[in-house]
Amino acid sequence: MCTPEHTPPEEQEELIGELKPSRPARLYGSAGCETWSACFSPDGSRFAWSLGHGTVRVLPWPLPCDHDAEDSANSEEKVLQCNHTVWGMAFGPHMANRARAAERCGAAEGLLLATGLNNGVIKVWLISTGQILLNLAGHHSVVRDLAFAPNGSLTLVSASRDKTLRVWDLAKKGTQSHVLTGPKNWVFKCSISPDSSMIASVCNLDSKAYLWSIRSYTFIRNLKYDHERTMISCDFSMDGALLAIGSFHATTGWWLDLWDPYTAEQLTRVEDCDICVYRTDNLLAALSFSPVSLQLAFKDYRALQIWDVEQDKLVLEADHNRVSGLCCAFHPQGSAIATGCRDGHVKFWRVPRLVPSLQHLCRTVLRYSVSTFQVKALPLPKKTLEFLTYRNISKKKILRCSEHYS
Repeated sequence: MCTPEHTPPEEQEELIGELKPSRPARLYGSAGCETWSACFSPDGSRFAWSLGHGTVRVLPWPLPCDHDAEDSANSEEKVLQCNHTVWGMAFGPHMANRARAAERCGAAEGLLLATGLNNGVIKVWLISTGQILLNLAGHHSVVRDLAFAPNGSLTLVSASRDKTLRVWDLAKKGTQSHVLTGPKNWVFKCSISPDSSMIASVCNLDSKAYLWSIRSYTFIRNLKYDHERTMISCDFSMDGALLAIGSFHATTGWWLDLWDPYTAEQLTRVEDCDICVYRTDNLLAALSFSPVSLQLAFKDYRALQIWDVEQDKLVLEADHNRVSGLCCAFHPQGSAIATGCRDGHVKFWRVPRLVPSLQHLCRTVLRYSVSTFQVKALPLPKKTLEFLTYRNISKKKILRCSEHYS
């Protein structure tokens, strides 16, 4: 693994490695060099890095010790020239049914990478060869986010600044995508529930999240705020029973809310440190639920933080760099997290491993396939029902930074 240089001593233990682009860094705020997206493959063996200037590098994971960002001679490494700014990326299909899915789309090796570009086109690459497999046209503006269905199918969801989402079935060549309309603003982020039944999306100035049925391509419901907020991101928990939504307002700073996607109830609100003097200037840039635990990572202008929802405590605060903060992505095993920076850098951080309780493991297994309404109908004690539906977590929490934590 690459050893980072010039890292503050307090972050050395958490920082695993760093990738740096070969192009010289531009002035802060200039466009073109940002890492808008970074992601791990479903099996954790590959890492995709959008390093700006229309270039994506797909590297083996773990990174080799002698890896050089300027050296692409490694046979396992692929350089994808997209020729347009890359905003969103997603690996697929997921591990389940990969062989069958690969055969249906004509790929000898099943791992694909979808890249969403600023011209509205989605390029789908075959990782084994580094060649373009599909060009998907339909969006009329930037493709801001992409997500493959977790069930192992070749269903791809795209979110765009043209105020629509599209659902693509890559197994059916030539088939038109299903267009989801309704939002009045740019669609920033989309997330698919673990059972592949729902799509969640947020728009920049909509003050609400949208839930859609991925099976019938229809609108389900909104999760509404009672006043104007800039929506940032959303993600489902590993069992699909929680939906995390990040938002910002100049008077309150950022909020991180956990909702029940089945009942549209807000369960808890996490707020930024109320002592920091620049709270109202501390933008939330990205969030992501761990795929293996109830840990929620989020990146703001101050730091990368990971909150363990079950144990109700902050387990990591790192990456204290205001230049950073465009994206974050967990490794499928939950052991590491990558953060993408505005200057094209990617940093990899070690995630603390906490042993979940047996109660939570049982809850996760149940909630993966049982909705809130079905749980409430069970003849169980009130406290048990509250635990299974996450009604036992505190309604409000302020996450104090390490400087003001006591």
